[in-house]
Amino acid sequence: MSVKVYIPTPFRKITGNRTFVDADGIDVNGVLRDLDQRFPGFGEMVFDGEQELLEHVNVYVNNHEIASLQGAETLVEDGDELAVIPAIAGGAAASPTVMTPEMVERYSRHLIMDQVGPLGQRKLIDGKILAVGAGGLGSPVLVYLAAAGIGTIGIADFDVVDRSNLQRQIIHGTSDIGRMKVDSAKDRILDMNPNINVITHTSPLTSDNAMEIIPEYDVIINGADNFATRYLVNDAAFLAEKILVDGSIFLFEGQVTTFFPGEGCYRCLYPSPPPPGMVPSCSEAGVLGVLPGTVGAIQATEAIKVLLEQGEPLKNRLLLYDALAMDFRTVKIRRDPGCPLCGDAPTVTELIDYEEFCGSPFHEN
Repeated sequence: MSVKVYIPTPFRKITGNRTFVDADGIDVNGVLRDLDQRFPGFGEMVFDGEQELLEHVNVYVNNHEIASLQGAETLVEDGDELAVIPAIAGGAAASPTVMTPEMVERYSRHLIMDQVGPLGQRKLIDGKILAVGAGGLGSPVLVYLAAAGIGTIGIADFDVVDRSNLQRQIIHGTSDIGRMKVDSAKDRILDMNPNINVITHTSPLTSDNAMEIIPEYDVIINGADNFATRYLVNDAAFLAEKILVDGSIFLFEGQVTTFFPGEGCYRCLYPSPPPPGMVPSCSEAGVLGVLPGTVGAIQATEAIKVLLEQGEPLKNRLLLYDALAMDFRTVKIRRDPGCPLCGDAPTVTELIDYEEFCGSPFHEN
């Protein structure tokens, strides 16, 4: 029988860096022996001196662990897929992340991707991401981060669920009306993935507490709905040397960009906020309910790419989405040498009074 075998990253030096190889055999043991014949040294990676499978190596047939089947004698058929996965997903950390069989099955579609694999999934599990806002943008952000297996997810929001939120804030339900959004969101994503750690921040982010919270995370995703919080999070992320994925929505349009420390910031894009009242909020002008789903999913994608160190993030680019025209376009943005925060001669070296700077209070809609 010919089966397709997924080769994890640590074993690919044996198979010429190939992610998938074909092998023959009537059962799992036969397939692994055939691999050892074709790729000398492979057997040493999976078998001990007694020719038994090593305890730290798990084998799956069509995403089912062979321990729940017939072990190494599990029969295979043409077209089956076999995966050889180390139980401990590589790396040189002092306390390596243990990939339990349940986690391997949960993340199986990641594990078979060359761009993720066991090592990449471990990066996600070890990652720490803060979502500022558990509303329209925060809903898809949190759902997809949890599903992807981000090990530590912070949620910063001080608002409660209102019936008008449910048109777009899909992480909440009717039964959550009146609850703190962080509590509703936490319950939802832990139900999706009990392997993650969720930290809630129920006090408004201010200049007094932002530098206690933001430095604890690797990536910050900003879904704030007001300019005071938007500039505060930008400045705090820069001062803490954290990557910031910024997103915003209005009516039928959305914007997303990713700022790396020292390579531009929100102030380079928008040096100062608009005068109070010039740009209406979503509660005043409205927003298409599905719009934050698209924009938030893009923000989550950017954050995951950053942790995996894969692909091209939206660094020095602003993605513009027009839902009415169904048009995506990007424009180049640059670090402003005269920026008061990240420029050559910065004048903003600590957090300021953002309510005064923006002429508007911190609030959630």
